[in-house]
Amino acid sequence: MSQSSIRRVLIANRGEIALRIIRACHEEGLEAVAVTSDADRHAPFVRAADAAIAIGPSPPAESYLRIDRLLDAARTSGAQAIHPGYGFLSERAEFAKAIEDAGLIFVGPPSSAIAAMGDKTSARRLMQAAGVPIVPGAVTALTHPDEAHGLAEGIGYPVLVKASAGGGGKGMRVVHAAADLPAAIEGASSEARKAFGDGSIYLEKFIVRPRHVEIQILADAETTIHLGERECSIQRRHQKLVEESPSVAVDPALRARMGAAAVAAARAVGYRGAGTCEFLLAADGTFFFLEMNTRIQVEHPVTEEVYAVDLVREQLRIAGGLPMSVRPGTLSPRGWSIECRITSEDPANGLLPSAGTIRWLRPPAGPGVRWESGVESGSEVTLYYDSMLAKLIVRGATRTQALARMRRALDELMVVGVATNIAFHRRLLDDADFIAGAIDIQFLERRPDLLALADDEATTLRLALTAALLEEERRRSRHPKAQATRSGRGDPAGPPSRWLDAARRDGLR
Repeated sequence: MSQSSIRRVLIANRGEIALRIIRACHEEGLEAVAVTSDADRHAPFVRAADAAIAIGPSPPAESYLRIDRLLDAARTSGAQAIHPGYGFLSERAEFAKAIEDAGLIFVGPPSSAIAAMGDKTSARRLMQAAGVPIVPGAVTALTHPDEAHGLAEGIGYPVLVKASAGGGGKGMRVVHAAADLPAAIEGASSEARKAFGDGSIYLEKFIVRPRHVEIQILADAETTIHLGERECSIQRRHQKLVEESPSVAVDPALRARMGAAAVAAARAVGYRGAGTCEFLLAADGTFFFLEMNTRIQVEHPVTEEVYAVDLVREQLRIAGGLPMSVRPGTLSPRGWSIECRITSEDPANGLLPSAGTIRWLRPPAGPGVRWESGVESGSEVTLYYDSMLAKLIVRGATRTQALARMRRALDELMVVGVATNIAFHRRLLDDADFIAGAIDIQFLERRPDLLALADDEATTLRLALTAALLEEERRRSRHPKAQATRSGRGDPAGPPSRWLDAARRDGLR
């Protein structure tokens, strides 16, 4: 039996995805090395790893985005491979190329595939050549703003101005009339330049009220397969909030057509590992290639639950030169899975990120419930990183059962110390249109009431925070001596000692 060429993996990421990868490494019989910024020194993923290496200060630009420090950490730890997770450097072709040039293994596709799919106009040309349907529009970036008017007239309004590089909703503007086009181009280009260092843009037709449906693919050296679809239409500012698999809008015949298109897209760039092809699905069943995510997705657990495949372990197997453990023709969806992203966004403050200490965290449990988080009681939530605290995933035999299970899990979930979007998820799951599956990517734009904080919820939030603060005050009053020496100098008014806090946490462990 062949052996993997990997024995030790460095995870170039943080939070829940780092912990997810560490667990997969251990199940695969591999050692896992964490990297940590100053802010993450005591995070759960650091404790779960076999070793941890400090790579710099809290800001990502000085730690998790430093390719040189990540490569040094891999060499120092003796890791043969680097797993990028998602976000940060996961879709940077230069990062994958640097790993390849250093003689290490990138747990992901070849750098050439990332580069091919990283530029949206290049990807559109490749997909068009491979016979994959694309949204009507340009396949090259604009060379001069004046070109845009003729293109827009040819495509027909409304049009979408999009950045050629990057993603995540940055550098995008919807334009409904010719008079608004110049300002949209300038705004999108400026935003793209700041976010990605590349201000080039292109135009495509704006599809009104489509669904966002993506296909999970997996490819080793010999075989490329798909593992069905995920429905990702519940979005705010182009950021997904809820995902499910399968989709109420996709029947077996449509799944087969979309799956074949995704496989063709992956083969066109010589893809390896796990990846996702995102499509816009119109009401009449036509679909258009949107982009390819050349990494593991935040929402991958819903596919794992429905297809009984550990996608991260498959990534590790393929990167180590082994064939994937699943074969074509053996997979079909069973049951239904839903994921809610739990974020530290404050509904009482325009859903801006909330920072602070998690005083108390009670995760849900029970049949069919999966909790993936990078935080725990006592964790510090900072503004340095993404606001996602955790992913709550449920599985049921049917969508109706999965919805009921998610409602129960959300009722069990309690987070005190930072504001969260839990109340939004509760409202959404009780909404008649969502229950009926009558959704599209503009759904929340039409339903701002689902995002607003109701008066009774605001009262409940204030009471919970007040109770947490009173409990903290009672705890301190019961231990005045410990409080008086908290600063490490016997000065009750002095600043708390981070080293003393760290020692206490270590003692509690």
